[in-house]
Amino acid sequence: MTAPIEVTDSDKSAQPEAVLQGVSRKAIQGRSLGRIAWMRLKRDKVAMAGGAVVLLLILVAIFAPLIVKLLGHPPNEFHQELVDPTLGKPYGSFGGISWDFLLGVEPGNGRDLFSRIVYGAQISMLVGFLATLVSVIIGTVLGVISGYFGGWVDTLISRTMDAFLAFPLLLFAIALAGVSPNELLGLSGNGLRIAMLVFIIGFFSWPYIGRIVRGQTLSLRQREFVDAARSLGARSPYILFKEILPNLVAPILVYSTLMIPTNILFEAALSFLGVGINPPTPSWGGMLTEATRVYSVAPHFVIIPGLAIFLTVMAFNLFGDGLRDALDPRAR
Repeated sequence: MTAPIEVTDSDKSAQPEAVLQGVSRKAIQGRSLGRIAWMRLKRDKVAMAGGAVVLLLILVAIFAPLIVKLLGHPPNEFHQELVDPTLGKPYGSFGGISWDFLLGVEPGNGRDLFSRIVYGAQISMLVGFLATLVSVIIGTVLGVISGYFGGWVDTLISRTMDAFLAFPLLLFAIALAGVSPNELLGLSGNGLRIAMLVFIIGFFSWPYIGRIVRGQTLSLRQREFVDAARSLGARSPYILFKEILPNLVAPILVYSTLMIPTNILFEAALSFLGVGINPPTPSWGGMLTEATRVYSVAPHFVIIPGLAIFLTVMAFNLFGDGLRDALDPRAR
């Protein structure tokens, strides 16, 4: 027979009721999924560095006129007195870099390279973001419809995706740019070119995100919370907008950050081939085209636009990879 356990004064002081009397009654706050993702993202220094570069590029694109007014010269203003008329090479070292021309001047005509890089960022960001927005909207809508309803709707949309993926997009863009009119729907000049690039890139790229959204929807429609909503009498529009779409935000957001640099590269490639932005409006791809004719006397004219494209694409990719890891519910 065991002896009774004696309760001492120290044991009494450790009772939960006594402990709680001296503790603040402040409610314990839970952490939302967004806050958890932000805490994970902050721990990824590489992704945060990429996000900082992306934010800087966006600010440069938005405030391009102000930046050029303070630190540069008009992008299409010639400074031929800074260029050797015989060789076409800028005077001075490193392409004529000085306090007045931060990145030097273009060979031949002496235009401010810094100003043209800044305005080129404006074109690249505009086309990249708008084309991504178009493809995300179309791909999300059709992907959700295809994955949720299934049957002949899924078959029709899936075969349409296959047809778009098999389409020679680059050849189509070159052909369309060659036959496009000078004015259409009230747009002309580079405004029409930008709208055409957004249409080509965005409208023909939606199957990439559409397939991802369709696959996620096929998985989500079998989950318990969707069955619970159906059992309570919820209709399809409610289930799509209130149950399925909120769970698709993370993959859509991650894939969008990876599509933007792809679209920027595509715009630069079209401008490099001469079917993108019309000169003299600056674009990074168009600057590389002009640089191929003078790279032997001014190699900086090739390096600087190429480096701008490289840093932009790298920053978006690093940020997208970090965002994907932060939004992964299985990550620790």
